[in-house]
Amino acid sequence: MNRESLVFCASALAVTAVVCAVGYSLAALPRDAIEAAKKPAQAETLPDLDLGGGFGKVSVIELVGFYVENPPAPPGTGGAAAPATKRFGGC
Repeated sequence: MNRESLVFCASALAVTAVVCAVGYSLAALPRDAIEAAKKPAQAETLPDLDLGGGFGKVSVIELVGFYVENPPAPPGTGGAAAPATKRFGGC
């Protein structure tokens, strides 16, 4: 290899590293947002959820209570599930 090729490759790698470092610093979340996301929120502090479809807004406490009172059926119990429909012939 000649010297010009080595200089070009080295400078291209350096510019790429600088662009990646600047792009990451601009795209990364602030540290306080990351720390806040790691802490669980109390269900009472969460806003009501709009379920749509005529159900309206429901509080998170009501949703959790409904799930506790009516847990989903384990697989293999209950009625036969509808067979999966093949949407297209892909993978």
